[in-house]
Amino acid sequence: MKLNRYLTLLFTVLIFSSLSAIAQQSAEQDSTGLPGDNFSLAGALELFKKAGSPEEFEKLLNAEDNKVNNLDLNGDGQTDYIRVIDKKDKDVHVLVLQAIVSENENQDIAVIELEKTGSENAVIQIVGDEDIFGEATIVEPESGDDNTLMETTGNMLAHGPNIGFSDITNSIVVNVWAWPCVRFVYTPAYVVWVSPWTWVSRPVWWHPWRPLAWHVYRPFRYRYHATYVVVNTHRIVHAQRIYRPVRVTSVTVRTRNEVAVKNYRVTRTTRSATVTNPRNGNTHKVTRRTTTVEGPRGNAATRTRTTVRKRRG
Repeated sequence: MKLNRYLTLLFTVLIFSSLSAIAQQSAEQDSTGLPGDNFSLAGALELFKKAGSPEEFEKLLNAEDNKVNNLDLNGDGQTDYIRVIDKKDKDVHVLVLQAIVSENENQDIAVIELEKTGSENAVIQIVGDEDIFGEATIVEPESGDDNTLMETTGNMLAHGPNIGFSDITNSIVVNVWAWPCVRFVYTPAYVVWVSPWTWVSRPVWWHPWRPLAWHVYRPFRYRYHATYVVVNTHRIVHAQRIYRPVRVTSVTVRTRNEVAVKNYRVTRTTRSATVTNPRNGNTHKVTRRTTTVEGPRGNAATRTRTTVRKRRG
């Protein structure tokens, strides 16, 4: 009797160990090996959606329980503090998410691009930095029943139903005007938020924690993906002009991840074609770039990015 119990217990332990090993191996294969594995762009947008101000958003980003930030860019065994810096030009806000790496170095992780396009309309995207994610990675809210949708035609925005389009110039975006933080930054009394914290001056409420291993962090990271989607189009063109001159990178971070970034950018194939819109005769140059990514275990995956440039025919 005791022998049967022992064998049953041993069998259960072996099965559990095997399943855990398979799950861990699967998670490792899914890793790109880049720092971006340890930061959730979708999670950052979700926290921005919940926050009432950029200051509150910064606190949420640096809260261990939210599991959005798992970065340790300087390799000191502790998570990095992420500060938020807002840059504003007319109706466009560029909120930079920046990691404090050392006393002398900082590294941009991502940029939230936000534009007010009407009295009660606003568009948002978050763009992951290419030194962290291997290439600029754009994430935005996904069209769904719980989101307010806008029909876009060129640069014109208007309320519209969730319908499909065959015209390549048209698309559906989410109106984020109802998000509390969005309304906050467009109030007349808003003072542009620039985080006051540095390497030598940290907030008293923040305490770093030991980063989780990838196979442990991965489920937390992907839980935010349900209502957000990776896209290939910058919707707020002016945001790039605001951000480009102020982008901050770290030599330490770039050096530590140089091999991983090069491995990620293994193969790029670029193809171009010209598409004519039958409605108005305008032509569009479509460039499609396919990237083959080789993971740490040699498994390959492909990602295709399509860029559309308009030309009037």
